[in-house]
Amino acid sequence: MRDRLLLALGLALALGAVGGSVAREEIALARSEIVYLPLAPVDPRSLVQGDFMRLEYRIARDLERGRTGTVVVALDELRVARFVRWDDGGPLAPDERRLQVGERSGRPFVASRAFLFQEGTAGTYERARYGEIALTPEGRATLVGLAGEYLAHLGQPLRRW
Repeated sequence: MRDRLLLALGLALALGAVGGSVAREEIALARSEIVYLPLAPVDPRSLVQGDFMRLEYRIARDLERGRTGTVVVALDELRVARFVRWDDGGPLAPDERRLQVGERSGRPFVASRAFLFQEGTAGTYERARYGEIALTPEGRATLVGLAGEYLAHLGQPLRRW
């Protein structure tokens, strides 16, 4: 009886931790706005590998290696972001947003470098020019889709929170 109780308690704790993590992510996405980060060219031979696409963001490519923190990006009228400066904590202009920058594999990291898609749909995403990013007010970026020329969403309809 005691073993079953401990097993049930352990299972409840594990499911609670996973559920809490999912809930936190959903809350963050609900507070986010969609912005577009231009993609940098990548080696076409490794652009599509299996059921994912390797991504490179122009902003991350232009940042200096080894430096992490938060940058300020300006949004144009179409919500395309461009690097302005490293954040000094000061107030932002109405068209400016914060974007957190980390480091992975020795390179600046702003959002996922891989986009997963359904098998057999690689041709749809080869035209990708922008990453569709859900950006929180604190600057946390989550890749939610890809867009082509003229910011046309590629693939399944984008879920708006």
